[in-house]
Amino acid sequence: MIRKLLYNDRSQLVKIVEETENFSPEEKQVAIELIDEAINNPNHEYYNTFVYEEEGKIYGYHCTGKRALTDGVYDLYWIVVDKKTQNKGLGKKLLDHAESFVKENNGRWILAETSSKDNYNATRNFYLRNKYSIVAEIRDFYKVSDNLIVFGKYIK
Repeated sequence: MIRKLLYNDRSQLVKIVEETENFSPEEKQVAIELIDEAINNPNHEYYNTFVYEEEGKIYGYHCTGKRALTDGVYDLYWIVVDKKTQNKGLGKKLLDHAESFVKENNGRWILAETSSKDNYNATRNFYLRNKYSIVAEIRDFYKVSDNLIVFGKYIK
């Protein structure tokens, strides 16, 4: 079941984020800050967080929100799956939910930003498999030799 984030979900989500080997300490910190922001302001326009739960255990989440100053562009800020359950279709379910959320809120674009580092190959392939295209790339964005890659999908 995918549902809106609740206060009591925080500890499980923090554990999932902390155990994600791909994330740097700074990325983990930002992910947790956005979880806290969503908990403290459940009707936040920009940080809508939904969890995937089965029998009281959370296995992943996505955080999606409207991009400021646009009339229908949404950012997929985070999509995170428990490392023990990766490659079982859960990320796809969360992504489908994020896309449905965007469509239900009259969105037309969903954007997802990621790194060009090798350890993000699986992430980039995930977006490509799900019919996202690279809409922008900024060289040396995060640091030298670490480009920002922006994936996008037009939601119909």
